Amino acid sequence: MTRISKNTDPHGGRPMPGAHRSFLLPSLMFTALSVSVISTLGAPMVPTIAREQHVSLSAAQWVLTSTLLAGTIAGPVLGRLGDGPRRRAALQGALVGVFGGSVLAATAPAFGLLLAGRALQGLGMGLMPLAITVAREYLPAERMRSGVSALSITTSVGAGLGYPVTGVIAQHLDYRAGFWFAALLSAAACAVVTLMVPVGSSVPRRPLDVLGAVLLCSGLAAVLLALSQGVAWGLTSSATLGCLGVGVVVLTLWVVQALHSPHPLVDIRLIRNRAVLAANTTALLMGIGMYGVLSLINLYTQVPTGAGYGFHLSLASAGLVLMPLSLGSITANRAASALVSRIGLYRVLPLGALVVCVDLVLLALWRDHASILILGTFLLGNGVGAAYAVMPVLIVRRVPPSETGSATSFNQVLRTVGGSVGSAAISAIMLAYTPAHSDIPQGTAYTTAFLVTAAASFLGVVTAVVLPPRSGHASQPSHAAVALGLAVDMQAAGSKRVASGGTLGGDGTDRRG
Repeated sequence: MTRISKNTDPHGGRPMPGAHRSFLLPSLMFTALSVSVISTLGAPMVPTIAREQHVSLSAAQWVLTSTLLAGTIAGPVLGRLGDGPRRRAALQGALVGVFGGSVLAATAPAFGLLLAGRALQGLGMGLMPLAITVAREYLPAERMRSGVSALSITTSVGAGLGYPVTGVIAQHLDYRAGFWFAALLSAAACAVVTLMVPVGSSVPRRPLDVLGAVLLCSGLAAVLLALSQGVAWGLTSSATLGCLGVGVVVLTLWVVQALHSPHPLVDIRLIRNRAVLAANTTALLMGIGMYGVLSLINLYTQVPTGAGYGFHLSLASAGLVLMPLSLGSITANRAASALVSRIGLYRVLPLGALVVCVDLVLLALWRDHASILILGTFLLGNGVGAAYAVMPVLIVRRVPPSETGSATSFNQVLRTVGGSVGSAAISAIMLAYTPAHSDIPQGTAYTTAFLVTAAASFLGVVTAVVLPPRSGHASQPSHAAVALGLAVDMQAAGSKRVASGGTLGGDGTDRRG
């Protein structure tokens, strides 16, 4: 007879009050969605901030760069702090930082203080992996798969909601109102976490790898700085190449340090697992496509019609064009659950990347009507939502519970890095196709940019097909990973059949391929 640990609910997940358990997943989703919306606040407001703060557009772009850099730094650290009894404190501390940053940005009398506030808001970008670790530990088995999948798509859903909200605020109110809105959201999220997220954790406390955190954060910051500012500095300038070189060297040192540390910030050995490697590599490549398309459509819809293309939409209308991204992500999350049962977990990831690739090719060839852009945004949400829904499931099936936070946060970091690469590539393409003495690029710039991001997404398709383990050759998962694998492959806890009629091997490996 199977012995049930005193720390384990017989239906899966650790015990907690029934009322709290019912509201745990909605609370986690609200928190993750709030910080996702906050992270997108700066994009449409860049021209307004440049005008109000009397700085150039290139300088105003730092309201995006500072948040991106801070989020990249905070992600791995918060992920490790969340792998243990300090999990709720880590969530609360990050949300307090986001609240403080929002208030600082809303009241900042100088541009430098505004950037500092935006950097503090970037702490929220590292909260989604912590939410996944809470869901993994406390949700019952029959809700674990859907819960983790729902949390994983909050990035794209929040982006789809954040753009129209920001557009309305920037068009009808002062930009500072947007940051007060962010303060309200973060305060509400902190209250929800305090009330609904359990204090303890079954995972023992582990020391924070301070050296690893410094090396990883410094290396990523240097690379992202070079990618985000490369166009402004010059792609072949000594500043760009030097910053990129320093970043690569520091990240190499981090890999060596992580392989020899007894408690690394991110266990590099787990990335050797082909399923984890597939999820991480695809996250990097799809990040290029997702964030690239958001920027391209946002720019394209606001181009004056006198340029021969574009729609000269207002900020609010341009945001509404991007709103179907949220609807598509939600639709894909529901469909992904059924697809996993029908075609297997490893086939949903390349399918999502393929939808994004096809969508980008279509947008490169046809974009003469706003309805086409709306459809393209909806398809983007479907592709990204399906892929993002299965990525954390692929990871947590193959890592022990003590590594869930750091492993999923590293996946989130790679999405951010991919977005930065896509943003830098688009900036370079726009600059290359902009005639002298003009601020508006030629229409062919968008065709080229869509095709470049489509190529990155196609590499994601190839990666998702080639890298995952073949049937019968998957590495041995841990006992906890097997439990989560059962939650993924079974219709409900206690079921004796896999939903699609396939079988599970004795090691918990999905034999359907």
